[in-house]
Amino acid sequence: MKTRILGNGLEVSALGLGCMSMTQVYGPAADKTEMIAMIRVAREDGVTFFDTAEAYGPFANEALVGEALAPIRDDVAIATKFGFDIDLETGERRGGTNSRPEHIKAVTEAALRRLRTDRIDILYQHRVDPAVPIEDVAGAVKDLIAQGKVKHFGMSEAGVDTIRRAHAVQPVTAVQSEYSLFWREPEKALLPALEALGIGFVPFSPLGAGFLTGQIDENTKFDDGDFRNFVPRFSPEARKANMALVNIVRTVADRKEATPAQVALAWLLAQRPWIVPIPGTTRLHRLRENLGALELELTPADLAEIDAGTSSILVQGERLPEAVLKMSGL
Repeated sequence: MKTRILGNGLEVSALGLGCMSMTQVYGPAADKTEMIAMIRVAREDGVTFFDTAEAYGPFANEALVGEALAPIRDDVAIATKFGFDIDLETGERRGGTNSRPEHIKAVTEAALRRLRTDRIDILYQHRVDPAVPIEDVAGAVKDLIAQGKVKHFGMSEAGVDTIRRAHAVQPVTAVQSEYSLFWREPEKALLPALEALGIGFVPFSPLGAGFLTGQIDENTKFDDGDFRNFVPRFSPEARKANMALVNIVRTVADRKEATPAQVALAWLLAQRPWIVPIPGTTRLHRLRENLGALELELTPADLAEIDAGTSSILVQGERLPEAVLKMSGL
């Protein structure tokens, strides 16, 4: 397995595994026994980087990941997140964000128990809390690092100025945000800033929530509980218009005897050597398909073809519902 280094020295597999979809979001939760088996197969296939969060469930995803990785804990890096106002006893979502230092520390203790571990490799702030100075947040994580309960500090969906302020208090190892051929906004300011600061980048939804696999079109019906039913970018009209993007990826994939998903991931990997995408899946054959992207070499001509073809396409629809965008501050 090829590896990459995030920030100030965290070496992980060049592709990680996003575990969120195993317990929620894309319809009903997957079978727990099957997901534990798949996480362990991912490790056998070389994956060493696993992503979860207290908010996924809440709590159910961390418990699943913890159970799956407990026998091989020393062979992997686990990333989880704090930042939402969730009751630590009941799991009730009280709405909004909560990054008060005392809450961060309580969330971390609870996460350590659910993950069956004595340390968290990357602890991300899931969303910036406008009510708490980012310096206080970074200071709380710095304390946890000093205690050995956390190894690295991460931020998710944060703006460049906020990242800089946090990094000055406690070096940030990785920033997590959406990035793919379906959403290229990070290229404008975020990626140059991370490069200057020496911070790694962990793109979530690297396959555009499944759209870049080529398996979704305007006629696709999602399960009732699937969040894509509420995303403007996944309205039937937007999907129909956005197929032009998929067709460009598919053209390259056919020539390279690869799949659209593999091309989309290989494109991401080619953007910077410190980018580690975390595609998620609940299907073993998709996991192995995604890992195949690590063996796919896109030539400069391939990359130029993709960029030329996609540069004239304006992706239709917002990437998230309006309420979520407001919470993200983006």
